Amino acid sequence: YSHQPVFLQAVEEMALSITPLFHDPIHGEFYRRAFLYLTEPERMISFHVPWMDDEGMQHVNRGWRVEFSSALGPYKGGLRFHPTVNDGILKFLGFEQIFKNALTGLPMGGGKGGSDFDPKGKSEAEIRRFCESFMTQLNRYIGASTDVPAGDIGVGGREIGFMTGQYKRLSNLHGEGILTGKSPLFGGIELRPEATGFGTVYIAQHAIEDKLKRSLEGSRCAVSGSGNVAQYASMMLIDLGAKVVSISDSDGCLVFEDGMTDDDLNQFIEAKQIKRARLSILSNTSTGKYIPNASPWTLPDLQIDFAFPSATQNEIDQDGATMLMKKGTMGVFEGANLPVTLEGQQVLREHSSVVYIPGKAANAGGVGVSGLEMSQNASRTYWKREKVEIMLKEMMAEIYQQMKEGAGEDGTLEQGCNRAGFLKVAHALKELGWVY
Repeated sequence: YSHQPVFLQAVEEMALSITPLFHDPIHGEFYRRAFLYLTEPERMISFHVPWMDDEGMQHVNRGWRVEFSSALGPYKGGLRFHPTVNDGILKFLGFEQIFKNALTGLPMGGGKGGSDFDPKGKSEAEIRRFCESFMTQLNRYIGASTDVPAGDIGVGGREIGFMTGQYKRLSNLHGEGILTGKSPLFGGIELRPEATGFGTVYIAQHAIEDKLKRSLEGSRCAVSGSGNVAQYASMMLIDLGAKVVSISDSDGCLVFEDGMTDDDLNQFIEAKQIKRARLSILSNTSTGKYIPNASPWTLPDLQIDFAFPSATQNEIDQDGATMLMKKGTMGVFEGANLPVTLEGQQVLREHSSVVYIPGKAANAGGVGVSGLEMSQNASRTYWKREKVEIMLKEMMAEIYQQMKEGAGEDGTLEQGCNRAGFLKVAHALKELGWVY
């Protein structure tokens, strides 16, 4: 798979963490077979997605669903609409999803899907028509006990709503939990938009208090990205008394030297959720300084205690990681999936005092609450926000404990995360008789 470098990167990162298991004198051979088994998806589906723009012109995009592993339950993972999407990107995301879902403790397998459709600059009507066409193709492959997609980059509550509506038209099934991230008006769960960002901060809080014996309060926290993860990670960091010193999008970075204010946060969320605008529009109304063509990881003068990369894969390279270490950054918590390159990860590993939690654990709160939404749908009930928030906090605390136990006496939290997730899936494969 030399044409799928990001997928190979995800496999290599995982293999490095669990190599000691391959040398186990009793089970090593089995673990090697299980790992190789898990590197090949159970099923890959591709299809075309024809749609019409507002001028009456027809376009055709590509769509995919990678159903990677059903060992622990139905395939579960998001849908990404972005021009960079291809089968290799979705294989990387689906592979990561297997182990992330395992850590939640909920019965969910791993999968991922999406399209190379670019929502940027499209009208709401064009996005609706695309979502309806996408679901017309996808609907035959999904189901509450088969495959339950959710949102990801380019797919938020609006898009999930359009796809749910089309599924209802096509199937005449109105109580099925075939998508998560829905509105609570038709089966969605409270706190789902906030869950990934909140969960990332909750697990960071556990690690900082446990490993560094300090608090997030007063710490300078750099956040990248401007989607749901970045928005709600920023919100929770502010609630806990931290100083959010940056947010970013693909055009540039907004720097808050004295920390983002509540008014800045409200403007940020309005710009992204309602106006669907670029961060540059906040340059004259917020307390932040807008720097075009930059990210928090390319600014040498921005002091950062803790990093929360929450934009996309491979945003922190070797130079970025080296810069963070020179600044004395004490922790990196991945709100995005695989946001640090292999070379950047190696820099972090060479600084053993730095707390590094990969996305499989750090951003598992999102899919964890999606799993709770599946349970809520199956029981035909509704859970209040307070109950969901308690369950999310308990889930992130349990994931942190799994990481610590997986790390043992000499391992890192990164190794503990990967080992704990892998072992759960490997043991299921053995009991199912799929790997022996």
